Amino acid sequence: MPELHIVILAAGKGTRMKSARPKVLHRVAGLPMIEHVLATAATLAPRSTTVVVGHEAAAVESALKGRAGLSFVVQEPQLGTAHALLTSEPVLRNEAGTLVLLSGDVPLLSAGTLMRLRERHDSTGAAATVVTARVENPYGYGRIVRSGEQIARIVEEKDATPAEREIREINSGIYAFALRGLFDAIRSVAAQNVQKEYYLTDLVEIFRKQGRAVETVVSNPDEIRGINSRRELAEVSRIVRQQKHVELMDAGVTIEDPDTAYIDRDVVIGPDTIIHPGVSIEGRTTIGSRCEIHSGVRIISSQIGDGVTILNHCVITEALIGDEARVGPFAHLRKDADLRAQARVGNFVELKKTVLGAGSKSMHLAYLGDAIIGEKVNIGAGTITCNYDGTVKNKTIIDDGAFIGSDTQLVAPVTIGAGAYVGSGTTVRENVPPKALAVSAGKQRNIEGWVDKKKQKKPDNTPVTR
Repeated sequence: MPELHIVILAAGKGTRMKSARPKVLHRVAGLPMIEHVLATAATLAPRSTTVVVGHEAAAVESALKGRAGLSFVVQEPQLGTAHALLTSEPVLRNEAGTLVLLSGDVPLLSAGTLMRLRERHDSTGAAATVVTARVENPYGYGRIVRSGEQIARIVEEKDATPAEREIREINSGIYAFALRGLFDAIRSVAAQNVQKEYYLTDLVEIFRKQGRAVETVVSNPDEIRGINSRRELAEVSRIVRQQKHVELMDAGVTIEDPDTAYIDRDVVIGPDTIIHPGVSIEGRTTIGSRCEIHSGVRIISSQIGDGVTILNHCVITEALIGDEARVGPFAHLRKDADLRAQARVGNFVELKKTVLGAGSKSMHLAYLGDAIIGEKVNIGAGTITCNYDGTVKNKTIIDDGAFIGSDTQLVAPVTIGAGAYVGSGTTVRENVPPKALAVSAGKQRNIEGWVDKKKQKKPDNTPVTR
């Protein structure tokens, strides 16, 4: 096959979105819509990929800076689709082969349709090949006007006659072009239309007059749905999520209520895992086999092992959870929390940058931050690692088998030795040796009759200031 080059149009403002954010950066099932387009384009293994930016160009470039091999060109001012493609000439003028033109706001296009487009275009030697679809309501789309079986021209909605508006075959805005002579042909496009813009669709007539072939590929209408409003954004997101749910259920995952599950495109879930209603799983999360994720849980870009149970209303962000661990309910695992195999975290426990070793547990009302906790450690209710001294975050180390009593404050940096005990209510400011007992409270003193004496005192009439 000839070498392939991709150009993606992403310069538009998206006025109907009513947003300061560039349209192509609005998220569809967890990813900016242009990321869906780029992922599909990558399946063709193109020699180059160029993104045409315009409105908020810097924001779009910044959002995509992590992707290798992208080139950006700026369309300014924005004078139509033909003008947009012409801005890529400095990047592609010395290239040969096939150019595939995509739109950054059409995220449902499949790799299969792109492959059919490329094969049709290359096998026929056409100057251009257009992806079309037949729809019930063609309003707003350019219409495909045919002469017999051959495409003759494309007419935009605002320029169409009443008879042409009855045509139900529409232009998707997705094309393959032979690079030979393409930019010269674009320069012959005139802005003779209602919008006073340079339409790429005019190339169909131009090529036909030159005696060059123009072909079409008919696609599923859902694949070419563009996003121009918040309502369309929600509709397309729902389609992407439904596709993801079907993929997961076919692979052996139980999703009890697909209508209330929000699972992003890049999430991976193993077989025999159960997803209860009202769960959100986002980003590049991986969940192993035989897990159970209960209602109200939100998981973001985390890695979860096999046989893990996450109870209701937990928030887990950029965390690691080992096999057979148990979390929640109402737990919060923040960035770099690392629960090892069979560890347990319970009600209202928060972890941040903390390793909780295999078989260790913290079941109630604790904050564990910037800590390394060994195996089979018990963290009592109300324990706090006091990690911040006002300037830097300091580390707490608790070695294997230690027992931390309830209502303990561990003032970092501090180390609790293996097998040591810390008594309830202790404030630990110094290291505790292995197998030692640390206590900080003085001896208890009981004052007999104190309550009766307090009641006998006359009330103080001094006003209380709040």
